[in-house]
Amino acid sequence: MIAVRVAQVGLDPATNSPVVLLREEDGDRVLPILIGPAEAGAIAMELQGLRPQRPMTHDLVKRLILGLGGELRRVLIADLREDTYFAELELVREGEVIRVDARPSDGIAVALRFQAPIFLAEALLEGRSPAANDPPPPDGAELLRTYLENLDPQDLGRFQP
Repeated sequence: MIAVRVAQVGLDPATNSPVVLLREEDGDRVLPILIGPAEAGAIAMELQGLRPQRPMTHDLVKRLILGLGGELRRVLIADLREDTYFAELELVREGEVIRVDARPSDGIAVALRFQAPIFLAEALLEGRSPAANDPPPPDGAELLRTYLENLDPQDLGRFQP
């Protein structure tokens, strides 16, 4: 994994879409990631030190993590599949590491609020997917089926009204 920082948020001239540029800390390689306008605004506001009157979603996420006794250790942008980047928030609570799936733009916005480091899989800076040879992740229906197959029937009572 390579440590990166947000170099710039702007518009991609080819698509006129918001883009965040991540630059490696100890080098010159840059990774552009197209993001949504709301996330671009949240990242830009934090970079500029602007504080809205009411908390934005990423501020709420920070408050929830802290309120539950956790901290954000780092954000990992670890994969690219079918033109979509995948990231994780790596949280720590009471010594336990918890990884939460996130869009890179949301992960970046939260990392900036925590002043937490952001890391990229080196393969992404080289223009390839680190998991290209990995099997695809299970879909939601498969995960639910597996969960229900392994559920102890005694646990079902907990979910009754």
